[in-house]
Amino acid sequence: MWLGWTLWQALRLDELCSARLPRGREAIPWAQMAAVLVIARLCEPSSELHIAEDWYRTTALEDLLGIAAERIEDHRLYRALDRLLPHKAALEQHLRQRLGELFALEYDLLLYDVTSTYFEGLALRNALAARGYSRDHRPDCKQVCIALVVTRGGIPLGYELFAGNRTDVTTVEEIVETMETRYGLAERIWVTDRGMASAENVAWLQRTGRRYLIGTPKSELRPWARELAAAATDWTAVRDGVEAKLCAGPDGTETFVLCQSVERREKEKAMHARFAQRIETGLQTLAARLARARRPLDRGKLEHQIGRLLERNTRAAGRYTIDLVDDRTRPAGLALQWSARSEWDEWARRSEGCYVLRTNLADWDVATLWRTYVQLTDAEAAFRIQKSELSIRPIWHQRTDRVQAHILVCFLAYVLWKTLEQWQSRAGLGNSPRTILDELHRIQSTDVVLPLADDPRRELRIRCVARPDKAQALLLDRLGLRLPDRLRPPPAIEL
Repeated sequence: MWLGWTLWQALRLDELCSARLPRGREAIPWAQMAAVLVIARLCEPSSELHIAEDWYRTTALEDLLGIAAERIEDHRLYRALDRLLPHKAALEQHLRQRLGELFALEYDLLLYDVTSTYFEGLALRNALAARGYSRDHRPDCKQVCIALVVTRGGIPLGYELFAGNRTDVTTVEEIVETMETRYGLAERIWVTDRGMASAENVAWLQRTGRRYLIGTPKSELRPWARELAAAATDWTAVRDGVEAKLCAGPDGTETFVLCQSVERREKEKAMHARFAQRIETGLQTLAARLARARRPLDRGKLEHQIGRLLERNTRAAGRYTIDLVDDRTRPAGLALQWSARSEWDEWARRSEGCYVLRTNLADWDVATLWRTYVQLTDAEAAFRIQKSELSIRPIWHQRTDRVQAHILVCFLAYVLWKTLEQWQSRAGLGNSPRTILDELHRIQSTDVVLPLADDPRRELRIRCVARPDKAQALLLDRLGLRLPDRLRPPPAIEL
């Protein structure tokens, strides 16, 4: 908790929140309540009710912030969410400037990706809650979509929320224009994955003069069949096991990057084999059922079952030609015939492990383009951290504004996480902030109680920070941090 408070102050969020949430008639400043919410999300993600009833009173935040545990209750935390939300844009502006000062960030390259997070409950009062494509494999739950923009290294720049049924391709123009309105129209390169690639988006980016590097759907490989079969000397090794080459676009305004990966080829080959085996097993089962049948079977129901089988195994569905034919020699009246298409197998062998990128950057070599595109993993990692380490999912809030505030708190906690990661990396301590948090979590405070010599009925109570062990002391030294020797307990509340 002390480390979380140190990060909060290093980013000067205490100053910004104090300016944006000035002290009024409330018993506890809203700026400090905001700090409690974000530090709790960083250290031990949980509900506001858990923070109020259990977590806060066991931590040093009571001493660090000077707020007695009795003052922290769930309704006050909920109201703090409501107070913090209107300042989302100001927080993002402040963090962009402060993170740039701390880490000399460049904003020429922006990585953009979308994820979803689901709700528990009906979410009837949430205008954004809707069912859509679930990255969490929870199609039974309503969800909200989160569009995140990060810089190189995954430093967050901003985010926006969309309805849970919003498709990725429809968010590009809105996000690009929002970020440029907020941070200026300076020359930037937008990097997105294939989920954002549509003819309309590419045409819009070209028409408005924006620079981009976009992944394309698998279907875009077909026009490059001849280039994929070209001699090995035409390819450039961009990393061990990965080769790429540049191809001019048909209209001369774009460059396409053909890539092939040995590791990806083995993965896709195994996937095709697994799905093909599932389809064949299902077809064999259905054929045996037709052979055993003692009465006529409904053709429509059988065709529906075949369609469901192919739908569950789409990766290999195109491999098979399947027919239900009339057969008067059987009681079922039907027979199942299928065969594998050799042309599908040939294209699969040629295209497995391959993908295409498209860009209007004319002066970059193939290795630079590929390395830039794979930095999208920084945006994907940001989502993984928020979902696993900061527990952004599931969302229990039912009101739209509370959901937005919950995601804002998670975003701010992620900023603290990335700040700690940058400190850690610069100190040569790897890039796992959770390891640092767990190590410092073992340092506790202790009360030293001494009776007064002149009046034994009275005592002197001093709250000291336990001395860190050798490993913890070395860790703090490498990070350039120094623990306080003592803490001052908050004044007692008169009941």
